[in-house]
Amino acid sequence: MNFNPVANKKLYIQIYYQILSEVKLGSFEIGDKLPSERELCEQFGVSRAPIRQALSALELNGVIYSRQGEGVYVKNKETLSQNSQTTFFLESVSPEDIVEARMNIEPLIIQFAALRATAEDIVGLRATLKKMEEETKEGIYVPETDETLHSQIAKASQNDLFIQFMSAISNAMKQQEMWQFIRDRTVTRPDYREINFKEHQSLIKAIEDHNENAAVELMTTHMQNLYERYWKS
Repeated sequence: MNFNPVANKKLYIQIYYQILSEVKLGSFEIGDKLPSERELCEQFGVSRAPIRQALSALELNGVIYSRQGEGVYVKNKETLSQNSQTTFFLESVSPEDIVEARMNIEPLIIQFAALRATAEDIVGLRATLKKMEEETKEGIYVPETDETLHSQIAKASQNDLFIQFMSAISNAMKQQEMWQFIRDRTVTRPDYREINFKEHQSLIKAIEDHNENAAVELMTTHMQNLYERYWKS
């Protein structure tokens, strides 16, 4: 059994349906192990990102389940959700789209935040950073705190369109179950909490110093690290 290479912006949707079709046809029985992510990347001719999204979608829809360090296995031959729900779920903004947008827009936003942040903006950023520090020391990661900090950075840019961009990205993250699913398996891991806090601490320091060059460089690195944590962890 061989999968067909795919070519489309929403690669993971095609991969999702090809794997689901093979499961339904009996190429994989309940309890069978699917090929590894590396093997699937080779067969589909894609990077790890769309493979992980497709597998996450299949797991969220009850078709497969994963065993840490072992791989993924077939659980059911049909999806658990209704067709209309599945369509909405798959057609919504993909996690890869979210990361791609953030990697490109947030360094630009923080450049203006470093230039234009007011004393009031900085007080708000410090308060949220302090909250993140306390949560990190308690051994927890609160996505809402992270989201608030990035929204405050956008607000500090004094650009209403940048603020709207970040609001749209935040809404996309909240609506996309796969974003939350992958986030909870990667970004929120204990070994990333302290690193995540330190990165945000450096970002806010650059804004406080009104150092736009450092702010852009740090945000670019932070976004690249986000990409690495999502797709290579």
